Amino acid sequence: MIDTMPSKAGKKKKSALKDWGESILFAVVVATLFRWLLFEQFIIPTPSMEGSMLVGDVIVVSKLHYGTRTLATPIQFPLTHQKFWGTEIPSYVNWIQLPMYRLPGFRGVKRMEPVVFNYPYEDQHPTDLKSHWVKRCVGLPGDSLKIVDGLLVVNDSVMPLPAHLQSSYFIVGKQPLKDRFFEANNISEHQEVNGGYYVQTEPATAEKIKQLPFISKVEHVVMNYSFSDSASFPKAAPHGWTTDNFGPVWVPAKGDTIEINDQSLPVYGAVIVRFEGWKNAEITDGKLYINGYETSTYTFQQNYYFMMGDNRHNSEDSRTWGFVPEDHIVGKPVMVLFSSEEGPWYTLPARIRWGRLFNLIKE
Repeated sequence: MIDTMPSKAGKKKKSALKDWGESILFAVVVATLFRWLLFEQFIIPTPSMEGSMLVGDVIVVSKLHYGTRTLATPIQFPLTHQKFWGTEIPSYVNWIQLPMYRLPGFRGVKRMEPVVFNYPYEDQHPTDLKSHWVKRCVGLPGDSLKIVDGLLVVNDSVMPLPAHLQSSYFIVGKQPLKDRFFEANNISEHQEVNGGYYVQTEPATAEKIKQLPFISKVEHVVMNYSFSDSASFPKAAPHGWTTDNFGPVWVPAKGDTIEINDQSLPVYGAVIVRFEGWKNAEITDGKLYINGYETSTYTFQQNYYFMMGDNRHNSEDSRTWGFVPEDHIVGKPVMVLFSSEEGPWYTLPARIRWGRLFNLIKE
């Protein structure tokens, strides 16, 4: 009788190193798929959404809400973005660029909700590896919007102010104001000018400061210039729009057609050339050419969005650089996972904002 069962003694024992390697590989694959398909973490680096999201917040962004995008750049090192950690070495190669599609999501972008997107006007990286920005979507495809003395008007309706919207105020004290005054009122930045202080804060905080006995004046400031380079979007047009008086402007919608003329080309020409997928589109002598032919009308191939920061006077956004194409939309911020103030690493335990941990991000 022949024993056909394999002998335990004949089994080759797997080395501990190989076992660890397989475990790490499995973990990397799972984490990469989770990050691509479901949720991804981002850190807030600037105060443009101050109040809603603070510098140092680590936010969780849902890819499921708007639908996960397929990869445009398949050759990239797992769990990196643009560069290897702590270096200037690129973590991808763009030898292969694939068409990008969006899987079905729970819903589309809603007006007045915060959105994470790839910054469109960063040409040195492929679309899916451009820097991540977060702003509030104030204009949907097909909307007509304008800003009048700081008030946002969409489709002839004045939009409610975000819960933690910040604006510029000029504060004058009866005596010089100390740093502890600004810290006590959660004012992260202030600039001393002509015996007073320019600050960014919420209307409720400004009203509270106005009641203090050692304050002589609190004045809301309307910006008569743009946040960036003293010229707002579109920079090619002599329109005179500013940070607080902007538009009206129409947000492009897929399938809608516009006439190409001296008024529309400065606003939409760069959008058509850069984001509509044409290999041969250019603006020459004030005219739009596609595949060598001049066009007098144009039908948009995708939707676009208009984004603004909640810190209205300290935000570089669509008022400065223009529209966000739909294929640049990444996901919806849903939760603050971790939060800490700026400072040296050894003060970390005291810098954690414990009250913000695991807070849901409200619209």
